[in-house]
Amino acid sequence: MENDNRNLYRLDELSDYKVSSDYSDVRGWKIVDAENRTIGKVDNLWVNKDMQRVVYLDVNVDKGLIEESKNEVHEAITNESVNEFMYKDGDSHIIIPIGSVTINKDTKIVMANSIDYNTFRKTTRYNREQNFDRNYEKKVFDSYYPNHESNEVSDSDNDDFYNRREFDGH
Repeated sequence: MENDNRNLYRLDELSDYKVSSDYSDVRGWKIVDAENRTIGKVDNLWVNKDMQRVVYLDVNVDKGLIEESKNEVHEAITNESVNEFMYKDGDSHIIIPIGSVTINKDTKIVMANSIDYNTFRKTTRYNREQNFDRNYEKKVFDSYYPNHESNEVSDSDNDDFYNRREFDGH
């Protein structure tokens, strides 16, 4: 699941990059949904190297959210719609577009206002060891924003994909 034409890097992989002084370094901060339910902790930041900016928060999902997802898998098996919910052990990370959150510097909490707990619970997770590819990005984006325009973005359209307002952290 490696990126072929890799232009996304974890911030901690890029020794010559750091968070710009007008941004908060939110690594280690808690992330909550609009109802203040814990989604997880920001583990890292994904940087688009071409655009030289953060495009995703890498979130280590809260155990409570993972437990609820496991219960749902059992329900799904009885309903035979299981393939929606299959997570492998170790899949405990999700990505969230930087423009989908509000950062509270005072409380050191990141709020995902437009994405609800249920959506996070069902969002496909990935394993930190394997990174992810553009298909994963599209799948996650579609789960967060099911009604967005044109989910047909080719791999050569990197800049178009990341030029949506959901990736604008300002």
